[in-house]
Amino acid sequence: MNPAKTEDDVAAIAKRWKNKRGSLIMALHALQDRYGYVPREAAMSLGEQMDVPLARIYEVLTFYNYFRLKSPGKQVVSVCMGTACYLKGAPLLLDRASEELGIKPGETTADGEFHLQVVRCVGCCGLAPVVTINAKLLAKVTGESLEEHLLSPATTEDGKA
Repeated sequence: MNPAKTEDDVAAIAKRWKNKRGSLIMALHALQDRYGYVPREAAMSLGEQMDVPLARIYEVLTFYNYFRLKSPGKQVVSVCMGTACYLKGAPLLLDRASEELGIKPGETTADGEFHLQVVRCVGCCGLAPVVTINAKLLAKVTGESLEEHLLSPATTEDGKA
């Protein structure tokens, strides 16, 4: 991570959200959107530039499970656990993904390639069970089809096969 670039990114975000009521969460969302997580250096800089104590920033970051404090893997595998997906076998898919990748939900593989997470609803209930790998939506997923996608070299950072 380029420190000068990070500082420029944080300055732009801080300028946009400083002195707006309830803006800390929005600024943190912007940081996470930019980096995929909230780097410590960026959080510290944001606090300085927005006049928000670092303790308050980490209070928000650790309260909401949306925020990540560590860089996720290149391929973010999200298993939907919304009601329709849950009833159609998502827990088994999560177990299969966890076993295949050798990590638990919320963890990243040692090589930094995959991050496994649970999401509450993707909004595609008619396609349940649903898994996403980055921006790629997998519908009516089975254990076998999930394994194929996880092992496929065609899975890319932008989620296109």
